[in-house]
Amino acid sequence: MLSALHPLPKLVLCLAWIAASILVFDAVFQVATILVAALALVLAERRSPLLVLALMVPFALFGFGFLTTSVLFRQESDFALKMSSETPFGGAALSAGIVLFLRAIACGMVSALFALTTDPGRLIKALMLSWRLPASIGYALFSALHLVPDLAAEARQMRLARAMRRGRPPRRIPGPGEAASLVVPLLAYAIRRASRSAIAMEARGLGARPHRTVTGAPVMGRRDAVFVVAAVVLIGASLAAAAAWGG
Repeated sequence: MLSALHPLPKLVLCLAWIAASILVFDAVFQVATILVAALALVLAERRSPLLVLALMVPFALFGFGFLTTSVLFRQESDFALKMSSETPFGGAALSAGIVLFLRAIACGMVSALFALTTDPGRLIKALMLSWRLPASIGYALFSALHLVPDLAAEARQMRLARAMRRGRPPRRIPGPGEAASLVVPLLAYAIRRASRSAIAMEARGLGARPHRTVTGAPVMGRRDAVFVVAAVVLIGASLAAAAAWGG
């Protein structure tokens, strides 16, 4: 359901939610943000709960660094100590560390929610149509989107060709030596593709006209307005819950 929404309102709301997570130094608000993002992925997008938990792992490891720094070194700012002293997690250092730990996960999950529910092509088209993204930058981003999977396919073909010469199947995960030997051929392939893309973009005359027609660009509808209202209500409810818990 979230994948069908217009990318730009979703982008603005996710940025606003991340900004709120940074500004509101409260553990309840961070937990509410994590729950909303996780439930949206599981219920609205039908993502596996195990996938959602796996997404939290790198952000949790990043936040664990804040937690250990806050508890062991105890060099928080006066603002962090003042705000964390109002949370029931023991000492000020532990409270500040827990809030920072949860904030890292909350910001990461909101980012993951946007990334998993937004098609990059629709986002670029929406930026070109609504926010006047220059056509040269838009087509360059399109070329990069096509280049990344093509690089993976090219690397797979190179590994298969080398395995056929050796007469044995390729390893599932390339070793350090094999990975290093693929760098130069893939770099040459990327440069060749970039040169062809530059010629194609020049042939399109991207700098000749300021206004261009964008086909298949997303259009805002009623469901986007409903999504904006619901997201604003959720942010307000989370702030109210944090204020009530802290009060």
